[in-house]
Amino acid sequence: MPNLHELENAMPVAPLKLITLQSAADLGNKVNDYLVEYRSSIHNVYNEDPAFQGYSEKNYQLDFSAPRFNSGEGKVVLNETVRGKDLFIIVDVCNHSLTYKMNGYENHMSPDNHYQELKRVIGAAAGKAHRINVIMPFLYEGRQHRRTGRESLDCAFAFEELSEMGVSNFITFDAHDPRIQNAAPLKGFDNFTAHYQFARVLLNAEKDLVMDKDHIIVISPDEGALDRAIYFSSVLGADTGMFYKRRDYSTIVNGKNPIVAHEFLGNDIHGKDIIIIDDMISSGDSMIDTSRQLKKMGARRVFICTTFGLFTNGMDAFDKAYADGIFDRVITTNLCYRPPELLTKPYYLEADMSKFLASIIDFMNHDLSMENVLTPTEKIQKILTLYNEK
Repeated sequence: MPNLHELENAMPVAPLKLITLQSAADLGNKVNDYLVEYRSSIHNVYNEDPAFQGYSEKNYQLDFSAPRFNSGEGKVVLNETVRGKDLFIIVDVCNHSLTYKMNGYENHMSPDNHYQELKRVIGAAAGKAHRINVIMPFLYEGRQHRRTGRESLDCAFAFEELSEMGVSNFITFDAHDPRIQNAAPLKGFDNFTAHYQFARVLLNAEKDLVMDKDHIIVISPDEGALDRAIYFSSVLGADTGMFYKRRDYSTIVNGKNPIVAHEFLGNDIHGKDIIIIDDMISSGDSMIDTSRQLKKMGARRVFICTTFGLFTNGMDAFDKAYADGIFDRVITTNLCYRPPELLTKPYYLEADMSKFLASIIDFMNHDLSMENVLTPTEKIQKILTLYNEK
């Protein structure tokens, strides 16, 4: 729960409203419920103050619709006013389960479709809302964050475009490369992580972990995730290691240079528990290869923690790897769409981010500092202390 003392001594920027696109409906509903709970805890005296109009509500979600014509073209209709509201728009660009009809054919929505729908919402609210904030947990085109040769620079262009449309603050999680904020340096860009939630879920599930450098190693599966691994290992009091992905740059397979081998850099891992931390599981091939190599090197258990679990090639490879003892747990957040079958797997654990996201929205609506939210070091150390005392 947010620090209620801080919230009680700060005025909201404007009345809060959420627009949850269908792609993020489950997450948005949970966030809304937490916001209702938070604000019902604030003193009722605010209900009589005009400055706190609409502060404590039974529902913060704004009613809207996104119909499509038979040609596949779409529009967004706001069914209630947004004038003077502090608007937070939540979108999941990874939700491929949603469909729409075009010329009699049913099409699954791609990230491009979700991004376009987001722009329609912004277009309907711009010039009326007091402030527009976009919450896009999985950064649209985040993996196309740099140009190699004659390529488009999609991620930076999208952020610049949203900024020019009137977005004041952009909230994302575990951005593949947060430097894309340089595309619009005068706008707010907050990049949050799930380290605390990973630690809490793992410690609740595994009762026999020994959290020190002699028993735990946090592994980065590549050089790009090294910062995550260094931070996580330092707050856990664990050791750090990493893999270097050796790629074949002479060819391109499925839009990327294929990985030839994983080279490990770090201390001896024999008999130790391993935590692999990364931003996402895409197909999962690289993560399974990394886990397999760690087990060959003598790792006791392997726990995989990623913010986004896409599983683009399905679950068969993970089911087989789990049955073969290649890894022991997979932990992902609920920030993006996950295949329903994933939720039933014996090795899967969910790190629920809805309460955390509700806290972010509440603090931002009050224009309070996000410093304590961005760095959860104290919270992680607190649960570690409680865990070690058991």
